[in-house]
Amino acid sequence: MSNPLNRHQELKAILDRLKLSGMAKQFADLALRATKEGLSHEVYLHELAKYEEAERRERRTERLLRQSGLPLEKTFRTFDLSRLSPTLQLQIERLKPGTFLEQAVNVIAVGKPGCGKSHLAAALGSELILAGHAVFWTATSTLVQRLLAAKRDLRLPQELAKLDKYACVILDDIGYVQHDRDEMEVLFTFLSERYERKSVMITTNLVFSEWERIFKDPMTTMAAIDRVVHHCVILDMVHVESYRAHQAHQQHLPESVSSERQK
Repeated sequence: MSNPLNRHQELKAILDRLKLSGMAKQFADLALRATKEGLSHEVYLHELAKYEEAERRERRTERLLRQSGLPLEKTFRTFDLSRLSPTLQLQIERLKPGTFLEQAVNVIAVGKPGCGKSHLAAALGSELILAGHAVFWTATSTLVQRLLAAKRDLRLPQELAKLDKYACVILDDIGYVQHDRDEMEVLFTFLSERYERKSVMITTNLVFSEWERIFKDPMTTMAAIDRVVHHCVILDMVHVESYRAHQAHQQHLPESVSSERQK
């Protein structure tokens, strides 16, 4: 029989070559546990495979987060869901697993500046990544300039193909930048390309009746809205108070009232 130490080293080398790093890290410790607890070969292999799966999931999550561009500090750990209505909270809970991505459903968060739309979208993006989905976060103005540069260089199809690998693209603040016609056209092209194929999540301070400020032309505006809302979940945050205004209000409350509200 081969030397146990040599066999250990050889097995580790094989697992490393097969890129089974989770198994390579755990097989020796788990073998000792299996011996002590009298685990069967099947149970030992099952436990070892679970370690490998967990490590691969962790590595994938880390890679997806690096590629996402998400503001990583904006998660549900730092978002006060109690400020939202029960209806909104229920919508958010249903969105977290990411099943809506299978039908290429879009999500639009509409509300006044400061109400938490961007934070909410980023938090949902993080949840989608934890569920194994590829997500890309970008300011709408940044994406428009990226697409416009690609169009000028005659590589717009290639740029759209790069974005196509993401199950969900999050466009933050679609209403802040007033686009000229060329910018409007590439944004419309992007939305059209993803229509009924891949999801888009949009935050905006403009209700749909004001989207002509983005797309300029009434017909183009109507066509863009039609593509976005055809399969869509709308998170209506219009009546959610600005987080900054809420904080300022809390700071100016008499101490007794503030304490009572926090109970």
